[in-house]
Amino acid sequence: MTGAPVDVVIIGGGQGGLGVAYYLKAAGIDAVVLERGRVGETWRSQRWDSFVLNTPNWMNGLPGAPYDGPERFGFMTGSDLVSSFEDYVDRFDLHVRSGVTVTRVTQSPGTARFTVEATSREGELVLFEADSVVVASGILQTARIPPVSSKLSDQILQQTAGSYRSAQALPDGAVVVVGGGQSGGQIVEDLLGSGRTVYFSISKAPRLPRHYRGRDFMDWWVDMGFWDVDIDDVDDPAVLAATNPLVSGVGPLGHSVSYQQLSRDGARLLGRLQDISDGKLITDDKVLEYIRHADEFSQSFKTKLDAFIERNGLECPDSEFDAGDAALTSDEPIEFATELDLEQAGVTTVIWSTGFTADFSWIDLPISDDQGRPVHHKGISQVPGIYFVGFPWLSKRKSGIVYGIDEDARRIADDVTARTA
Repeated sequence: MTGAPVDVVIIGGGQGGLGVAYYLKAAGIDAVVLERGRVGETWRSQRWDSFVLNTPNWMNGLPGAPYDGPERFGFMTGSDLVSSFEDYVDRFDLHVRSGVTVTRVTQSPGTARFTVEATSREGELVLFEADSVVVASGILQTARIPPVSSKLSDQILQQTAGSYRSAQALPDGAVVVVGGGQSGGQIVEDLLGSGRTVYFSISKAPRLPRHYRGRDFMDWWVDMGFWDVDIDDVDDPAVLAATNPLVSGVGPLGHSVSYQQLSRDGARLLGRLQDISDGKLITDDKVLEYIRHADEFSQSFKTKLDAFIERNGLECPDSEFDAGDAALTSDEPIEFATELDLEQAGVTTVIWSTGFTADFSWIDLPISDDQGRPVHHKGISQVPGIYFVGFPWLSKRKSGIVYGIDEDARRIADDVTARTA
C-alpha cells in the first residue's frame, strides 16, 4: 500500500518537532508533523495542575519567535507554554496533524525512502512515504516505575509524576513520594501546601540556589558557558546522566528547594527506597549524606560563580540569606526513618517520581544499540535519513530544554534540506 508522498515526516508536536518544521518550511521543504495527541501533548498530559517551568520565560522562545512577553524573568505555567506552541503553529502556518499515533517506520522496498504507518484518533490507517523522518517524540514517553511497586497493597493508589494532578484528586490520607529529584521535590511542596501528610523517600540529587548574587542561576549559566558545553567535549559519562538540580519556578521569581527546608515545612523524610515487605517501606539510612551532597553541590556552584564574577570584574550585589538554600548546620536535628508501616501511617497513595523512559521499537530499522537506545551523532542517525531531536545532550547540555531547540533544529533541518536537494 502506497502512502501519501511528502519530503519529511516529523514525529512529535513539541518544541523539537515544531522547531524543525519551522526551518524546513523556511527552506521550502514539504514537511508534516504527526502528533499522537495535541500540540505540546507531553506538557499537557504529564504535568500536575500547579506545574510551572523551571526555565525563566525569556528562555522559552521557539525558532523565529523569541520570547517577547511580560515578566521575562518570571516562570510560565505548562498551559501558557502550550498556548505559545499553538500560536506558533498558527503564526507560521506549520502543517501539523493531531491525533495521529505513529506505529511503525520502515524503509520502503527498493528505495531510500521511508514508509511511516500511523493510526488516526478514529482508528483509521494513515500512511506516508518520505525522504526523511525526524523523530521528535522525546524520551519522556513512559513513566519508569521500579518493580518493587508490585509489592504494594491493591488498597493503595499508585500514581506517577506524569499522572499526578493535585492533592484534591487523591483519596484522603497520607501520601508517599518516591524519588528525590526535581519533580519529586515540587510535588511534595504541592502536597504540603494542601495540608497533606507527606513522606518523602529521597536520594542523591544536586541542588542549586534559585537566585544568587542578584540573578537567576539559569542566567548565570548562560554567561558562564555552562549551557553550551558540547557533548564531544564530555569525557565523564556520569555528566550525561546527571540528575536535574532541586529548584522550583513557583512564585514570582521561583525559589530554592532543599530536603532540609521540606523537612522544616513538614515533610517526613525517608532514605532511598530499597524494598517493600509486609506492608512496610524499607529504605537506606543515608538521608544526612544526601542532604550534605546537595549542600556541597550548591556551595560548589556559588564558589565557582564568585570566582567568575571576580575574574570578569562584574559589579554584583552580595549574596542574601536564602532559607531554601541554607546548608544544614551541625546542631540542626533532621528526623528521618528507614522503615514506614504504610497502614499505621495512614498512607493511601504512593507517587513514583522515578523518571521516564522511551521505547523506539516501532522504528523497524537498525537505529538502536543492544539496550534499545538510538545511536546517533548530534541527532543524525546511523541510518541515512533518520534524525532525532529534543533529547537531553543531543549535541549540548542545553539540548533537552526549549532554550536549546533553535540550534539543534537548525542543524537537523540543514542536513535534511541537503539530503532532500
